[in-house]
Amino acid sequence: MPTTRRIHIQADDDALVQGMRDIQAALKLPLAFPPEVEAAAARAAANPRLPELDCTDIALVTIDPPGSMDLDQAMYVERTGGGYRVRYAIADVGAFVTAGDPVDLEANRRGETMYGADTTIPLHPKVLSEGATSLLPGQLRPALLWTIELDKGGGISGIDVRRARVASRAKLDYAGVQRLIDAGTADPMWAVLREIGELRRQREFARGGISLPLPEQEIDVVDGRWTLAFRARLPVEDWNEQISLLTGMAAAQLMVQAKVGLLRTLPEPEPQSLQRLRITAKALAIDWPPARSYPDFIRSLDPTKDTHVAMLTACTTVLRGAGYVAFTGELPAQPMQWALAAEYTHATAPLRRLVDRYTGEVCVALCAKQPVPAWVLAALPGLPATMQASGHRARQYEKAVLDLAEAEVLSARVGETFAGAIVEVASGDPGKGVVIVRDPAIEASVSGASALPLGADVKVRLVEADPATRTTRFELAE
Repeated sequence: MPTTRRIHIQADDDALVQGMRDIQAALKLPLAFPPEVEAAAARAAANPRLPELDCTDIALVTIDPPGSMDLDQAMYVERTGGGYRVRYAIADVGAFVTAGDPVDLEANRRGETMYGADTTIPLHPKVLSEGATSLLPGQLRPALLWTIELDKGGGISGIDVRRARVASRAKLDYAGVQRLIDAGTADPMWAVLREIGELRRQREFARGGISLPLPEQEIDVVDGRWTLAFRARLPVEDWNEQISLLTGMAAAQLMVQAKVGLLRTLPEPEPQSLQRLRITAKALAIDWPPARSYPDFIRSLDPTKDTHVAMLTACTTVLRGAGYVAFTGELPAQPMQWALAAEYTHATAPLRRLVDRYTGEVCVALCAKQPVPAWVLAALPGLPATMQASGHRARQYEKAVLDLAEAEVLSARVGETFAGAIVEVASGDPGKGVVIVRDPAIEASVSGASALPLGADVKVRLVEADPATRTTRFELAE
């Protein structure tokens, strides 16, 4: 299955704009900030609390999708005599926002930034999230500066985080950096990042951690043109992700040692769930020897093959139930993030996720050997429920926008036949499932008169594509 093809569609702007409005109204999304919140944000942007420590000499850079303005992280990595040093600057929302002020209260109501095609509903007013707090290049910014020392094998040998003044040197994007790496003209730092990223992946494998390399379905909107695509991740994205995961594990380590903080958790799947996956693999004619572990099996799959994409899609069923757990004085009964095979927390995206501001404050206090601020301790117990609710709302929004785009793109093609692959079959009704269509890049429901052939290449007929109800539906062609 192609994973990088990008299909350009000249869509009906009025219909899509109205569709977006309908989605936002149905989900009761907060499209604007109250005037008092905008006013408080503007005052805060003009009066940041800059720390004394000056680290503007560190050659930090940001790397994000093109067009991003809410830049949470800036990075610099280097080799040392004993291994590696990671410097990771995280935007310091606490330098602008005070517990109980209008911006803080509104952020606690929102929980996280929500993304839907060309529409962003931010956690904080843009004067902060895309302005004064964002780690934009050439700007003096307050940050939480992580310094993580790694040994030659990529293991953590030292952790520190403190408030500092930083200045990013450049705003980079993944595709641009990958092109330089492939051409052999990239800054030497990216070779160091690759070494660290690959070492961290090896350690993940050794722990029994897993990741599912499914191609991502994306919407881009440029000058009114909606683009649907399945996109394979670039290597530099994976290496960069390892730095974020490393920092989240370092933060969790600090909090677990001190028995105070908040963890991102995922329970181990039930044995019967894994047994069902083995049955699916047998149905797809994919070899899964009894002695091969689930993580090793995942790593044996090839996301360019239709049957393997179907298997990877089935494997997502055991990665459900992620949540947050807060603790003070006693560790939680289940502290692990099972897919990472490690203790982990969210700590690197405070402009886009509420919880990261609180975990950052806990870690700064612990490294300074100071008490965790009382306002943080007071907020910890309620954060898991806040984040669970906001995460559910964000997923609803993203899915609804994707459903709208798919229905609009296909609305004039009802009755046509398309090539695709069956990637999911309903457990209670084998005549219903999910098909991935290659061109355009669509994932939608499909039905058949008899059991659907999981993993098989098929021809499907479009029987419904209704932007008003955001419904796209195929049936198996004869």
